[in-house]
Amino acid sequence: MDFFENFLNILLWSLWFFIWISFIFLIIRFVFDVFRDEKLSVFGKILWTLVLVLLPILGALIYIFARGRGMAERDVEAAKSMRSAQVEYTKGLMTEAGSASEIKAAKDLLDSGAISPEEYEKLKAKALG
Repeated sequence: MDFFENFLNILLWSLWFFIWISFIFLIIRFVFDVFRDEKLSVFGKILWTLVLVLLPILGALIYIFARGRGMAERDVEAAKSMRSAQVEYTKGLMTEAGSASEIKAAKDLLDSGAISPEEYEKLKAKALG
């Protein structure tokens, strides 16, 4: 019986430890969100930070109810901007990659008359290695 009592105490202690670590991360997340909000004044940022640090449990509950929707909207906006940046980066890689694009660009120059067929062959040979 002593083994199970100790085991349950360890599980309970682990649960409370996990809850406290999660709560600390939640408060840090709220503070980051306060400073991420561009519409909030400096005084508002200082006030929210003090409330979240000095009264963490009450401050977190008030913050969730008062600014939870705005926090979610800022998260969505940040995700959209990250996604668009990734798409632009990927498009840049696709258009700039490889010798095929260099040969295509040289062919377009040849077709427009900007370079001679000899120059086209030199560019093609250079692109192929």
